[in-house]
Amino acid sequence: MSQGVPGTPPPKLFLDTLARVSADPRNCGYAENVGERSLREAVVQEMKVAYGGADGNGEVDVTAEDVAITAGCNLAFFASAMAVAEKGDEVILPVPWYFNHEMTLTSLGIKIVTLQTSPERAFQPSPEDCERLITPKTKAIVLVTPNNPTGAIYPPSLIASFAKLAHAHKIALILDETYRDFLNSAHLPPHHLFSKSSVILPTDWSWRSTIIHLFSFSKSYCIPGHRVGLICASSSLIPQLNKALDNIQICAPRPPQLALASVLPQLRPFVKDVAGALERRHTLFKDSLPSRWKVGAQGGYYAFVQHPFKGVDAMVVCERLAKEMGVVCLPAGFFGPVGEGGERWVRFSVANVDDERVRLVCERLKESEETFGWEIES
Repeated sequence: MSQGVPGTPPPKLFLDTLARVSADPRNCGYAENVGERSLREAVVQEMKVAYGGADGNGEVDVTAEDVAITAGCNLAFFASAMAVAEKGDEVILPVPWYFNHEMTLTSLGIKIVTLQTSPERAFQPSPEDCERLITPKTKAIVLVTPNNPTGAIYPPSLIASFAKLAHAHKIALILDETYRDFLNSAHLPPHHLFSKSSVILPTDWSWRSTIIHLFSFSKSYCIPGHRVGLICASSSLIPQLNKALDNIQICAPRPPQLALASVLPQLRPFVKDVAGALERRHTLFKDSLPSRWKVGAQGGYYAFVQHPFKGVDAMVVCERLAKEMGVVCLPAGFFGPVGEGGERWVRFSVANVDDERVRLVCERLKESEETFGWEIES
């Protein structure tokens, strides 16, 4: 339960369509750097459903000119960072962080300013704490929701607070929503940032002045190997992103773009079914977890859990779980400086296992309490 990969095969409709378009020699050439126009237009319709309502008629102000297709969401983040910041600039990154974001910023010479989150706040970042970190060198704030690694789901009001903060300071809010489609109905829509009118945002609000939205097709459609992601940003920023994309990848893989473009609306039931199965597995995991193992946050692919062993670092716990119990999970220390009390947190992924494996893992966690010989926190 360590890796954030889908455990469900891709939909057959996509695979059949991909086989057909891949066999067409006309689809073997380069695509535009920003991606196939047909996929960008299809993405806009999916965003209208995701952020504006099931009928797709919500007031979502996004056009195909605001969208660039990338070879996966990691590339989307890399290009976005290159477009908004230079070596020596600062980007605010909540901790625990997705380690690829940290590695990207470090490789570009961009200074990471850590925004600590805590279990007391269910790992929700604080806009007030964030504002105290902003300096003249700050170029962006990064949020991932539902979060990797914690699974924390940021409510629309919190996302709006960060959007207003970034807007006021004239910096970017890079919003990675790779796991957007795994929100249940209680959390929909994910936010209102793309709305043409919103009572919770400034009267002069324009998402294009602030928001850089990232998304991945890997998780929702179970196709991580085909490397398709996207950036949604102001059409005035797209040319700058285009420069970065041209020097890194030239274009994202073309056949999966064409296949997705023609079937996205038809795949909505598949996405919904996978999300429902994942929600049920989260419930099973939480209900099956030994009582001394405490869930701090849960959502998307992940659950962030506090182990019960007093004074033992999660790195040591995870190593013994892997070697002695066959349970592979990741310690909080993999995801940045843990802060006080953070050494006892562990990330579990519930996406790539079935229900039987979830129950087995929880049985092994209970067994570890009896066999590891460590003092249990009361």
